[in-house]
Amino acid sequence: MKRLIAVMLALLLAAGCVQAPVSTGGDKKISVVCTVFPQYDWVRQIVGNKANDMEITFLLDDRLDLHSYLPTVEDLVKISTCDLFIYVGGESDEWAEDALRDADNKDMLVISLLDELGDAAKEEEVKEGMEEEEEEEEDEDDDEEEGPEYDEHVWLSLKNAKIFCAVITDALSSLAPGNAKEYQSNLAAYTEKLSALDAEYQAAADAADVKTLVFGDRFPFRYLTDDYGLDYYAAFVGCSAETEASFETIVFLAKKVDELGLNTVMSIESSDGSIAETIVKTTADKNGQILVLDSMQSVTASEAKSATYLSIMESNLDVLKEALK
Repeated sequence: MKRLIAVMLALLLAAGCVQAPVSTGGDKKISVVCTVFPQYDWVRQIVGNKANDMEITFLLDDRLDLHSYLPTVEDLVKISTCDLFIYVGGESDEWAEDALRDADNKDMLVISLLDELGDAAKEEEVKEGMEEEEEEEEDEDDDEEEGPEYDEHVWLSLKNAKIFCAVITDALSSLAPGNAKEYQSNLAAYTEKLSALDAEYQAAADAADVKTLVFGDRFPFRYLTDDYGLDYYAAFVGCSAETEASFETIVFLAKKVDELGLNTVMSIESSDGSIAETIVKTTADKNGQILVLDSMQSVTASEAKSATYLSIMESNLDVLKEALK
C-alpha cells in the first residue's frame, strides 16, 4: 500500500497537477492545512480575529476516517503549496511523508502531533478480550523492520491539546510576526479554558463510583482514560479496521458489564452501534444504556462552522459522567 501511494503521488506531481494557487490580488493569504478537525479548530482559536488573514483547511471534512483516508489531487495541491501543514504523524499518515518530500514549498512549516509528544506518545494497546487484528499481506520486497504502532488519537487528551496549541502558536507567529502578540494572547485565554475543562474531567473521574468503561466498538480514547485514571475494555483497538466482533469477544465484554455492575455500554460517533447493542442483549439484565462518545474523526465541513473542539469535549464530559454513575 505504501508503495502504491508513493507511486500515485509521484505521478500526480510529475504530471504537473500541483500548481501554486492563483492570486486574486493583494498579498497572498497564509495557507494552513490540517488533516483532522481538532487541529483546524485550534488554529481558528489561536488566530481569532485574524482568521481573514489565512486560508485554513482541514482535509477529513466529509466523514472520512483518519485510518482509511487517502489524499485527492486537490488535497495534494493544497499541501504542496501551503505555509503550514499540521498532521497526526502516525501509520495512517504515511502518505504525508511522500507528499511533503515532493512539495513545491520547501520552506513550509510542518507539525507532526506524535513527534511533538515524543516519548509521551502511547503505543497502541491490545487489552484482554479484544478482537485480534487480521494480518496484512506484506510486499515481498519490503524487508524493513516495522517499528511500534502508536495510538494516533492524541487530540482526545486536553493535556496534549495544550502542548499542541503552544507549538501551533509558535509556528503561526513565525509566519505572521505582526500578529504574534495577539496569537499569544489568544493562546493564553484558550489554554485557561482547556485547563478548566481538564479539571472538570478529573473531578468527575475522582467522584465516580465506576472507574471502567466497556466499549462495543473501536477504542480511540486511551489518552483520555489514562489522563484520569480510568480503565476500559473494548472490542477493537483504536486504529482497527475490523467491523465484526466474534462471539467470544461479545461474550467477554458482556460478562465484564455484568461483573462490574455497569449500566452502560459505550460506542463512538461513526458506529452503527450494532456491536454495543449485541453486548447489551448478551448481558444478564439486557437493559443497559448505549452511550456515544465523539472521537472527532467524523466532523464535516458544515458541522465545523458551529462545532468546536471544546464544545465536543464538553459534550463528551456529560456522556462520561453518565457512564461513570
